[in-house]
Amino acid sequence: MTSDLIEMSAKMLFILALTLGFFSPILAWLERKQSALMQDRIGANRASILGFTIIGLFHSLADVIKLLTKEDFIPTNANRFFHTLAPLISLVTVLVAFIVIPFGGRYNFWGHEVNLVIADLDIGLLFIFAFAGLSTYGTVLAGWSSNNNWSLLGGIRGAAQMLSYEVSMGLGIVGILMIYGSVNLSEIGMAQGDFLRWGIFLQPLGFIIFLVCAVAENKRIPFDIPEAESEIVAGYFTEYSGMKFIMFWMSEFLEIVVIAFLTTVMFLGAWHLPFISDRTVIHFLTGIVGQNPANVLAMCVAVCTLLIKVCIVIWFLMTIRWTLPRFRYDQIMKLGWKILLPLSLVNILMTGIVILI
Repeated sequence: MTSDLIEMSAKMLFILALTLGFFSPILAWLERKQSALMQDRIGANRASILGFTIIGLFHSLADVIKLLTKEDFIPTNANRFFHTLAPLISLVTVLVAFIVIPFGGRYNFWGHEVNLVIADLDIGLLFIFAFAGLSTYGTVLAGWSSNNNWSLLGGIRGAAQMLSYEVSMGLGIVGILMIYGSVNLSEIGMAQGDFLRWGIFLQPLGFIIFLVCAVAENKRIPFDIPEAESEIVAGYFTEYSGMKFIMFWMSEFLEIVVIAFLTTVMFLGAWHLPFISDRTVIHFLTGIVGQNPANVLAMCVAVCTLLIKVCIVIWFLMTIRWTLPRFRYDQIMKLGWKILLPLSLVNILMTGIVILI
C-alpha cells in the first residue's frame, strides 16, 4: 500500500511539473519566439536577470509576476460567483485530462510493476471527452457573467463552436476504437508497438479529422472566433485580469499539450520508437547493464520518445496558428457540420468494411 501511494504521488508530481512547471511557461515563450522567427522578427529578448536573457525565457516569469500583481477587476453588475468560477472550470477540466493519459507503458524492475499513467481507466477516452464537454461551461459562464456584450457574444460563439466540433471529433476517433478494440488509452498505445500499426497509417482520415476538430476545440487561430480581438475585443475573457486571466491563459496552452498527447498516443505510436520494439530495447540494454537497470532505462527512453513526439505536434500546432488567417463564423460552422461530420461517418463506414473483409 505504501509503495503504491509513493508511486501515485510520484506520477502526479511528474505530471504537474511537466504541465505547470515546463509546458505552460515554455509555450508562452514559444508563442512569441516562433511567431517572431516566422515573421522575420527578433521576438521576446528584453527581460533579464543579472544581464542574462536566455533567449527571452525570462519573459514568461515576468508575465506571471505582472499578472499576479494586477488588480482582480470584476465589472459592475457582474455575477461575482460565476465570474470567479469560470476560469477555475476551464483550468481544472484541462488538468484532469492528464489523469488518464499514459506517458509510457508497463515496466517491471526489482519485483515491482510500474504503469506510467495516473489512472488506467477502461473508459479513458470517454473520460477525457466528458471533461472536454464540461470545459464549455467555463467559456459560456465567463461570457454571461461578465455583464459585457462582447464577452457574451464570445461565450455564445465558443459554445456553438465547441459543441459543433465535439460531434465530429468523437466520431472521427471511432475508427481508432474499432481497430484497437478499446477506449483505454494505455491499451491503444501498447497496440502500436509495430511501426506499421501506428494509428496514422491505419486511420489517416481519422487523424486529419481529429486534429482539425481538436484545433477548433482549442479556440485558436484559425478557429479563434470566440476571442477575435479585431471584432469583439478579447471575447469571453474581455473582463478578466490578474490571476483569473492567468487561468484562462494557462488552460489554453495546456489544451495544446492535451491535444499533442492524445494525437501522439492514438496516431503516432505513443511511446514506441519507429521500427524498434520495447522488447528489443530492453533486451539490448540487459546485455549491457543487467535486467532491472535495463527496464529503468527503457522506461526513460519511452518517456523521452513520447515527449519528443509531443513537442513535434506542439510545434506543428503553433505553426498552424501563425500561418492561417481566421475563418468566418459561417465558414467554421460549414466546415464542422457539412464537411467534417460527413467525412467522419464515411471513415466509420470504410473502416467497418475493411475490418469485415
